[in-house]
Amino acid sequence: MATTTPTALRDLDACHHLHPFTNHKSLRADGSRVIVKGEGCYLWDEDGNRILDGMAGLWNVNIGYGRRELADAAHRQMSELPFYNTFFKTTHPPVVQLSQRLAHLAPDGFNQVFYGSSGSESVDTAIRLLRHYWALRGEPARQIIISRRAAYHGSTIAAASMGGIKTMHEQSYPVYPGFRHVIPPYWFGEAEAGESPADFGLRAARAIEEEILAVGPENVAAVAAEPIMGAGGVKIPPPSYWPEVQRIVDKYGVLLLADEVITAFGRLGNWFAAQHYGIRPHLITFAKAVTSGYIPLSGVLVHDRIATELAAHDDDFHHGYTYSGHPVACAVAIANLDIIDSEGLIERVATQTGPALAEMLQSFADHPLVGEVRSRGLLAAIELVADKSSRRRFAGEGRVGLVCREHAFREGLIMRAVGDTMVLSPPLIWTQSQLHEAREKIRRVLDLTLADVAGEISS
Repeated sequence: MATTTPTALRDLDACHHLHPFTNHKSLRADGSRVIVKGEGCYLWDEDGNRILDGMAGLWNVNIGYGRRELADAAHRQMSELPFYNTFFKTTHPPVVQLSQRLAHLAPDGFNQVFYGSSGSESVDTAIRLLRHYWALRGEPARQIIISRRAAYHGSTIAAASMGGIKTMHEQSYPVYPGFRHVIPPYWFGEAEAGESPADFGLRAARAIEEEILAVGPENVAAVAAEPIMGAGGVKIPPPSYWPEVQRIVDKYGVLLLADEVITAFGRLGNWFAAQHYGIRPHLITFAKAVTSGYIPLSGVLVHDRIATELAAHDDDFHHGYTYSGHPVACAVAIANLDIIDSEGLIERVATQTGPALAEMLQSFADHPLVGEVRSRGLLAAIELVADKSSRRRFAGEGRVGLVCREHAFREGLIMRAVGDTMVLSPPLIWTQSQLHEAREKIRRVLDLTLADVAGEISS
């Protein structure tokens, strides 16, 4: 008989389940929180507590929980063709239909898709495509990929190496060569005294140019970047940043990889963030919200420039996964995109909930604990500081963020702590009701956190 009591589940979880990105000593001491149900914008734990999901699962449940349409799409496809691979010159209807749909939604020039099951797989695919493209072009020395410090691009060794998170590099054993990291476009944390956001944005972009020149343009395959850095703390670039980056990659003939694992499918009020920022990438990685997390699926949108080069050579591209283009995942993705489209969720983010979230966040700007609030669409951050005027952080990086996160959980709201930055990425179906509820909960959480650290705050 299946074990169902919360205590028994927690005990078994401790015995048998290694969690991702987790301090396992702490987990075993405290025990796991058992989530048993999801509906709409809410989750329920084993004790019956209703929790407002401010993170859309893990940046991905864009249409909310419990959508029967996706379960029905999976059931129909499982009944007809539960699996077949896309090796051996073989295809099937769902992967063809989804590929056509994505090509229609993507920026101009993207007509091919390569599939995987996770964002990390998509990034690994993109790394190989970038370097293989230049080898096919007769420039095999172009292998260096320039990323940013604090960027998260996945957790495989290749994806983590391209990312710029120091703690992941320390456990990669070793970090793969061929990657360089420059300053992120993070005005709040990186700007010099008196430096305007516009000037800082230009300086951060030109750090990419400096790195290209330092290693030699003939050795650079690509610049890889999230349009907005998500898991690194929702670092939103100043408006001056992306136009300058585009100028730089164009000047040196370097390819541009837009990692949209978090930002694609409506998060910023466009199908893709590349459209929001007006940039012209050559590869776009996606995952997460393509199925709203109901089933794993990821992919890389491949620009015609790269796809044409692949098709011009009479040899194999030696890369792929058993589940590349899984028929059930593709069928669920199509149903998910139908809902996003038919319910006008992207337009709602652009004109209603995105501006409303920004307005709600501004109500916390004068809180003694808050150094900055920022958002684009339904992607937001609240910076926690010990001194507002100097932007001085608390001692023990991330300590206060975890305090704040735990208060949020107890108050029935899921927010994520990235260091001492609290981040939000709610489902696209949030309404004014959820925004009002979040406002009240966040205010209580900030007050409770302030009470815990009041002695550390500069007056």
